[in-house]
Order: sequence, then structure tokens, then C-alpha cells
Amino acid sequence: MAGRTMGDTMAGRAVRTSRSPVQEGNPTVTSPVPLSVNAAASPWKRAASGANLLSAQGELGTTIFEEMTTLALATGAINLGQGFPDEDGPAEIKAAAQAAIAAGSNQYAPGKGIPELRSAVAAHQERFYGLALDPQTEVVVTTGATEAIAAAVLAFVGPGDEVLTFEPFYDSYGAIIGLTGARHVTTPLLAPDFLPDLDALESAFTERTKVVLLNNPHNPTGAVFPRAVLGRVVELARRHDAVIVSDEVYEHMTFGVPHLPVATIPGAAERTITISSAGKTFSFTGWKVGWASGPAHLVAALRTVKQFLTYSSGTPFQSAIAEGLSLPDDFYAGIISELQHKRDILADGLRAAGFDVYTPRGTYFINVDTAPLGISDSVELARRLPSLVGVAAIPVPVFCHPEGAERTRSLLRFAFCKRTEVLEEAATRLATLREKL
Repeated sequence: MAGRTMGDTMAGRAVRTSRSPVQEGNPTVTSPVPLSVNAAASPWKRAASGANLLSAQGELGTTIFEEMTTLALATGAINLGQGFPDEDGPAEIKAAAQAAIAAGSNQYAPGKGIPELRSAVAAHQERFYGLALDPQTEVVVTTGATEAIAAAVLAFVGPGDEVLTFEPFYDSYGAIIGLTGARHVTTPLLAPDFLPDLDALESAFTERTKVVLLNNPHNPTGAVFPRAVLGRVVELARRHDAVIVSDEVYEHMTFGVPHLPVATIPGAAERTITISSAGKTFSFTGWKVGWASGPAHLVAALRTVKQFLTYSSGTPFQSAIAEGLSLPDDFYAGIISELQHKRDILADGLRAAGFDVYTPRGTYFINVDTAPLGISDSVELARRLPSLVGVAAIPVPVFCHPEGAERTRSLLRFAFCKRTEVLEEAATRLATLREKL
């Protein structure tokens, strides 16, 4: 997701080892214990540690995104590290926001969001997935998906509880779990398809599992989870009476496979909070308009926390996004077609570079294995790429705790949500990598 930052201090320490990279097999559960932080530490330290932002000495480090961006600027490299578009979304949505500002829609929105957007979210969920929602009690508007995730986790877990995620994971998950004082338990997604081992998934659940935090389609791997995986998640969540919090911001970005919301699986709806946002779908990441939906009692709990975070935000943008959600089907089909074309341009360049390319089924990220080039440390290569070929990427180990970082230590992530001509130039540059190593 755009703006999501992850430190390289802890992850860098984890990947700088002499072991050979392992992408498949050994689907063990990792249960990280931060090196310098315990439950009694200051909340900011728990949050920073959960997001891998602390060194072994407890010092706040520079994020890998900041480091890669600095390198890209210094070398003139194309920055395919951070995942945000380099062009705006539909003109009619921008015009709607401008009209709302001109009309005076500039004061606080209701804490749960303007009625028009809540109704539009409910209509969207029914239109695409057959999920019937009451916009008055089962939808809440948030300051991006990131706030919805934070409010959900803060609402349902505390010290002594466990939150389960797949690994690699979006860094804000680790940060907010750390902030609550809960224990972050992970189960790995394994190359080449980045699906979990279902036995390992079952082993990750305990009587202390209070929340299962999903990201589907998944960043950073590009996996889209099939019904079998989602069904097992639901089965295990019901068995352990856990809430499912499902981050589905890439819902309209899947290639050749449908997006299946976990809330549509039998037995899931009554325990699932579904989260999405306008940033990815409409390419307005700076507007920070998100939403959460689900059964009234879960939404009320989330809203209770959310109102003391931002209360409300983005009033004119909310009305514009309400209009955007009603755009015709060909708009949504166009998102997929355009992104798939961009994905394939970049994938060709990455293959020409000599990488083993894992073609994603969703999101706008593509992962590669550096091992075919004789490189086992993707962090080191990421630091060299801008000067070698003029392209910047993000090493996947920074999205992991130490054991996961070791397992993914030869993987790199590239973003293809850029203009076509930018991706064509990046692919041309990447194709020269083998000869420059």
C-alpha cells in the first residue's frame, strides 16, 4: 500500500547470514520476540519494534523505503520501491471533489462518515459480492485503510492476546499489534504461489488467538487466496472464536482470478470486518479515504476506537469517492486490463535481467528471486541496483520477522503501478543487469 514504510535495521540483521536462501518447504510458524522490547516498554517502542524499526540496541533506524528513495534520487534511478501510482485517477472524481469544496463541504463529516459514502460502500459490496449491509450501522468511513486496521486491532486485542497474520506482512500490522501489547504470530506464505501450508496455519492458532488479520489480495507477494485457504481460515477462526479483520484494498486488482471476500464464506460474515479504500482503486492515495464494514456490533466497537483517533476526515473527498464507487463495470475492468499490461512489461524486463519471476495474481507488486544470479542477499542487491541499472526496489525480508527474513532473503519486490513509458524504460534498464554484475 502507498506510504507503508518498513525499517531495515532489524530485518537487515536477520538476513545478513551465511545460510543459503530457502523459499519453499519448512512451513514453520514464527512467533517473534523483539530483541530490545518487552510488554513493559513504551508504546512507541512496541510499535516501532513490531514494524522492524528498532535495531538490536533499541535505536530507531532509517526505513528501507527512505533509504531506497534517497538512493534513487541520488542516482537518477526509477523508483519501483514504494507502491503508489505516478498519475491521477478519473477526472470525474477529481471534479466531484473540487465541486464539493466549492459548494462548502469543508467542515467535519459525521464521525462514521457522510451518509452518501456509507450508502455507496454498501451498494458496492452488494453489487460486486452479494453482501447486504445496513449503511447506518454496518459501515464506517475511516482515514484510509490504515486507520481502519488500527482501530480494528485496538478494539479487539490487548496484552496477552495473539494476532495471527501471514508472513511477509504489511508493516502497519506489526506496528499496531506491538502497540496493543499483543503477541504477533505469523505463518509463512511459500513461493512460488505464496499460499500457506494449511497444517501450519492450523498450528498457528491457539486459545489466545483473538484476531486473524488477512490481506487479500496480498502485499507484498501478489497472492490471491482461493476458497480453500479462506475456508480454512474461517473454520479455524470459528473454532477459536476469533475475529477476522480482512484488508482487501487491492480487491479490484486481480489477474485471471476473481477476488473472493472472506465475508462471503459460510460462517464468516458474523465475525468479519472487511476493510478497503479509495486510494488503490481510484489512484488517489493522498486523499486517505477508507472504510470498514461488517456486523453492527463489530463495526460499533471499531467506530468507538476510531472516533478518538481522527474522529473524521476528508469531507469533500468522501462525497467524490461516493460518486466513484458507482462508476460502471467497464471502469473496473479497465483497471485490471491496464495493470496486467503493466505487470507483463515489467515481468519481461525482470526475466531478461536473469531473475526468477513470480507472476502475481493480484495487487501491483511483483516479486523475483535473485538466486539464479548467484545472489542470496536481496538487501545488498537492492542497495546496489540504483547505481548498477538505475532502478530501485524493496527487499522482501524487511516485511518479515527474523525467521521469515531468512526464508525470503533472496526476494525483491518491484511495483508496477507506474506510467507505461516509465515501466518500459525500467524494463530496458533491468535487462542489462546480468552483464553489469
